[in-house]
Amino acid sequence: MTVNKIVASPAEAVADIEDGSTIVASGFGVSHGFAASLIMALREKGSRQLRVIANSLGDGPYRVQSLIENHQVNRLIVSFTTRAGFATNAAEEQIASGEIEVELVPQGTLVERMRAGGAGIGAIFTRTAVDTSLSEGKEIREFDGVRHVLETALHADFALIRAWRADHLGNLQFRGVGRNFNVSFAKGSRVVIAEVDEIIEGEMDPEVVGLPGIFVHRVVLRTEFPEVVPPRSGAEAKVETPRLYNGKPAWTRAEVAEVAAGLLPEPAFVNLGLGMPTAISDYIAGRDITLHAENGVLGYGALATAENFDEQHYNAGSQFVTLERGASFFDSVTSFEMIRGGHVDVVALGAFQVDEEGSVANWSSPQMVGGAIGGAMDLVSGGATVMVLMAHCERNGDPKLVTRCTLPLTGARCVDIVVTDLCVLRRQDGRFRIERVAPGFSAEEVISLASMSIDV
Repeated sequence: MTVNKIVASPAEAVADIEDGSTIVASGFGVSHGFAASLIMALREKGSRQLRVIANSLGDGPYRVQSLIENHQVNRLIVSFTTRAGFATNAAEEQIASGEIEVELVPQGTLVERMRAGGAGIGAIFTRTAVDTSLSEGKEIREFDGVRHVLETALHADFALIRAWRADHLGNLQFRGVGRNFNVSFAKGSRVVIAEVDEIIEGEMDPEVVGLPGIFVHRVVLRTEFPEVVPPRSGAEAKVETPRLYNGKPAWTRAEVAEVAAGLLPEPAFVNLGLGMPTAISDYIAGRDITLHAENGVLGYGALATAENFDEQHYNAGSQFVTLERGASFFDSVTSFEMIRGGHVDVVALGAFQVDEEGSVANWSSPQMVGGAIGGAMDLVSGGATVMVLMAHCERNGDPKLVTRCTLPLTGARCVDIVVTDLCVLRRQDGRFRIERVAPGFSAEEVISLASMSIDV
């Protein structure tokens, strides 16, 4: 039997996606890895009442957001509906109006639920999200003295995924961090449609196959090429203006990252989350520290510039990065096995609030209708040292170091170290103690700008 899974066009590839279908769509962050040609073909086809499973929705044309803007979606199962600092988008507006139902899922749980769906496993138990609003109403069971929440498997009718190369058998090859969600999303779907840069002659070398053709049903060459915005040139370093407290300058974001980098142990595997933590990678050169990003890379280095970036090498903050010797790539299921399995030593997160008990809130604020969970809930549940980097206060002066978090929790009683733009706090014996303050400030002044109890 001769197998040929190549189809002539994206329109032909999505022709049988009917109203009411469940689709799972690849894509990371605002712009990376979306199957742009397939998404635009589905927009043109106009299928309605779609149930969409995705990590993030992206921004603008060529991403899942474009289907939402066209009012084709009525249900979302996602890790992100928006991101902190972004303007309200179509998804947030339609969730607020009731046009779209949304289920927010931690990133590691999302890929594991899809993997389970493809493996014929009905549900999983995970430590992720216990003691948060996401576990409310779900079964909780204790294993080895640790509470776990029951999460059911996910299935999709169609997967719209992205790969680098394919052969006529449907074997796929990925490049860089391109594996991320694609592997688990494919395995949990009835029909898998892969958009690729190149279709090779003959059969693919078995050593480079990232997803075997048994999981792939259609292959199509990409026809849409969204602009890739390069990072700044090395000569265009951004000049930061420090925030003022009581009329005095605090540490800049870069200085906060440098201070945090100095607190990292050696040797260590370290995960850097969104926001301030991503800049830590610029301050660990020559140290025995290996950086991990949940989108599928171990061993990356400093942020890349316009002169040395590769569009398939980016971190969890979607920033282009360089690679260190010995780096490796893998899919998101493997990445979260490293996290939840206790192989990562330190995780560094941004946050909206940290409280006296060491609980942290970093995924939803009053300005968000949905939220931006990402992988943070998985990261704080894996047993690593948790370090939070954030501004000491909101821009309106409200404390971010609080007695009890008022925003939805990312994790309960999990924070070990906090680095703000005014100080370093370390939690010992259930209490935070000041370890260092920014030049020009006293410990008492720093404490007066917080609402939690802090020891000197």
